Amino acid sequence: MVASRWLASSPLTRPIPPDEIEDSRLLRVLVQGLVTVGIGSVVVAAAGVTAASWWNLLAIPLSAVGATFSWQRRRDRNIAIKFFIAIGMLMAMAAFFSRLLEAPGDTRIVLAELLVQLQVLHSFDLPRRKDLGYSMMIGLILLGVAATISQTLAFAPLLLLFLALAVPVLGLDYQSRLGLGPIAWGEIKLRPTLGRFLGLMALIVGLGLLIFVFLPRLPGYQIQSFPVSSVIDTPGDFSGEDILNSAYRDNGGEDGEGDGFGDGAGTIQGQGKSTGPGVVDTVSYYGFNQRMNQNLRGTMTPQVVMRVRSQAPGFWRVLAFDTYTGQGWDISRNDDAQTLKRSRFSAQTFLPIDPTLARNREVVQTYTLVSELPNLIPAMYQPKQLYFPTREVAIDAEGSLRSPVILQEGMTYTVVSRVPFRDRTLLGQAGTRYPPGIRSHYLQVPEEILEPVRAKTEELLATSPTPLTDAYEKSLYLAQALKQRYTIQPELPFFGSEQDLVESFLFQTQGGYPDHFSTVLTIMLRSIDIPARLVAGFGEGEFNPFTGFYVVRNTDAYALTEVYFPQYGWFGFDPIPGHELIPPSLRENEAFSMVRQFWDWLAGWLPSPLVGFVDGLITLLSDGIAYLVRTFNALLNLGWVGIMLGIAIATALGFIAWLAFLGLRRGWRYRQLRQLAPTERLYQQMLTWFAHQGLGKNPAETPIEYGQRLYQQTKAQTAQAANEITHAYVRWRYGGEPQNLTYLGEKLRTIRQTGTPRQRLIRR
Repeated sequence: MVASRWLASSPLTRPIPPDEIEDSRLLRVLVQGLVTVGIGSVVVAAAGVTAASWWNLLAIPLSAVGATFSWQRRRDRNIAIKFFIAIGMLMAMAAFFSRLLEAPGDTRIVLAELLVQLQVLHSFDLPRRKDLGYSMMIGLILLGVAATISQTLAFAPLLLLFLALAVPVLGLDYQSRLGLGPIAWGEIKLRPTLGRFLGLMALIVGLGLLIFVFLPRLPGYQIQSFPVSSVIDTPGDFSGEDILNSAYRDNGGEDGEGDGFGDGAGTIQGQGKSTGPGVVDTVSYYGFNQRMNQNLRGTMTPQVVMRVRSQAPGFWRVLAFDTYTGQGWDISRNDDAQTLKRSRFSAQTFLPIDPTLARNREVVQTYTLVSELPNLIPAMYQPKQLYFPTREVAIDAEGSLRSPVILQEGMTYTVVSRVPFRDRTLLGQAGTRYPPGIRSHYLQVPEEILEPVRAKTEELLATSPTPLTDAYEKSLYLAQALKQRYTIQPELPFFGSEQDLVESFLFQTQGGYPDHFSTVLTIMLRSIDIPARLVAGFGEGEFNPFTGFYVVRNTDAYALTEVYFPQYGWFGFDPIPGHELIPPSLRENEAFSMVRQFWDWLAGWLPSPLVGFVDGLITLLSDGIAYLVRTFNALLNLGWVGIMLGIAIATALGFIAWLAFLGLRRGWRYRQLRQLAPTERLYQQMLTWFAHQGLGKNPAETPIEYGQRLYQQTKAQTAQAANEITHAYVRWRYGGEPQNLTYLGEKLRTIRQTGTPRQRLIRR
């Protein structure tokens, strides 16, 4: 009895207030469209990036069925339906936590799928206007999740479609909140409505792109929960010694000894045949192996291998070599790889790093594999933290990372690297006191070519217009000399069994394949006692400004030279023609990198003098901003006195900027008035004066109506003078009658001298 009375008085059984029920069918349809786009965007954005089920698309028809049911039952309490919805939500929550415990990696998709399930259940009970608002927000949240996952422009059409639906939804929702009632389909005039809609869309998209270009690119990853795939179980006998590269798979006999050309698959014959002539694999880069054979010929077919989101562009380093074999490179300390295990409760692995005096910055990179790669982990040098889906990894003596498994398509991992700034002055002063371990491994040159290579190196250094005394300047000059004096030769013949790559490059062929340039630079530096090694990896790739990812292809893989500088570590030099001399590295200021990229694109269409002038202006502006930032940082380091002084200077600069803005605005207004006809100029000056007194003209008022209103808001003499100017303007504007400008000027002076009631009150 008590329970029945409580249930009868419960809010659940009370009728829904009529003003809370949403009767607009058009609004409901458009809201359902927003939800549909949100669900579809999650599935499209996750395709090929992270694990997401295509079964999520079933939520679209189920949600539509729920929305139809809600429309038909919008005036009912739906008590039983609410209980079933609550039970379904609890079940969805339980399934969510179960999946979260099984796969504790990247949880964004798991959260998005939970939200999709809740939306399907929620769609069966949408009688109120606020419930439609919840659905709108769910669609927006799903779109936001998709934006964080998306790595391609396939997400862009869905974003535009969502915007096209959101604009009328906001208008209809506002109209509904005002109680104006639903719009009937017959009341919509297609042509003017469509014109206004397209104009508004163009304005929003244009402003959005403009803001996108000029928005500062501040360092991201302010949180320490980085994207990483779910845990991959691996065998327990991982030592880090084996490298699995399909470019060196065995197509010959059991011992891997073939003729070097295989069965037409375009690959060299296995690990045992990693020397001698052969053909490069069309997909996998030949340099990612314990032994790098540079007597291979051919080209790779371009193919996207990974997408990288990074706080700075860089050379995605994969593998380094220390021993030159005459026709390639080898890793002499491959057995010295160190195995590192992470905690079972964290995806973070701490990596050993070398001490350095160089100023550095942490750079976070997230890699998503689009196609298979060897079990070598690309990363910017020097990696200090690794978030990887296996519980153990290895790092070799050259600082390269190795995985227990081949890097499969769809895998995601994150690296935090301590990247040094490149200071030419400091590196030039580093000296030549190399540690014994450096000298014993990175000065090796075959005895038979040492003297001729050294003589050629000194000959090239002697051509410098100024004497070169330090290792850094010698490295720069030799790299530039190779770029200018030797050429890439795509039709280079195979080397003979006794032929040396470096000797042939310098004295016979006068060039070679791109990677041969880096080999030659490394050996030339070693011949004059500068420690160097060969490093293979990927260039930064093509930056997509709309997604924020670097798109890296297999053809972006190449080798460069790393040179050791005492107390500062290893720095790269790129002697390959067509490449920048210094590999991609940190820059001091990258906040407005998008503006620079847009200008680089636009500069290709403009004349050179204009480009030079704008470049100089941009450089001056950026240098000024950098100087101000350094000055304020220096002040902040002085403590409270510096902080107060910095605030005072900032306030003074703000006041000066405000005065300058007022002056520019007044000058612009004066220039606009000077371009008007005399009668219109007098009329506009009068409107400006009244607007400053708080008596501005309403845009909906005609000039005559405005003049009549002034009789009620100011004294008669002022209103009379204003009406004479107004009528004169109307006769000139619509009748073309000439006016007495001298007389009208006197009336304008009368208005200014008489003042308004507010002014007279202030004077008293």
